[in-house]
Amino acid sequence: MEVCQVNRLETKRFGEVSFVDSETIEFPWGLPGFAELRKFLALSLAEQPNFVWLQSIDDPNVALPCSDPWQIFPDYDPKLPGYAKAALELEQPDDFTILCVVVVTEEAHEMTMNLIAPVIVNLKTRRGRQIMLENSGYAVREPIPRKGADAKTA
Repeated sequence: MEVCQVNRLETKRFGEVSFVDSETIEFPWGLPGFAELRKFLALSLAEQPNFVWLQSIDDPNVALPCSDPWQIFPDYDPKLPGYAKAALELEQPDDFTILCVVVVTEEAHEMTMNLIAPVIVNLKTRRGRQIMLENSGYAVREPIPRKGADAKTA
């Protein structure tokens, strides 16, 4: 019987996080702006059900908020380039997930989503890569529409 080693990481945003190696997502090519960071955890918080935080293991000060783009933009239709499918060994749609990085300005006055460069994670190999979509027409900072009381009226 294999025993899983529980690791602990003291993070800036989430405090102490416990994880096993099999939960690690490796980004062999790094992420834009964080090329030297290769190992991350996907963290979900009960109070933020629409977000997944990519928490760096290499730098506990770095955590990137991401979200399922179809929750906000149901017509999102990324065409993954062939090199991405090959590099990440993507075979079936159930083999991978697509997340998009969210940028929130100070005091959450504005929220945007990077639709042109989704983060693709192979769920079987636990390897990921941020992919630049070619000729897509998507934006790096697509405004996320506000709902409810926070919505601004025209």
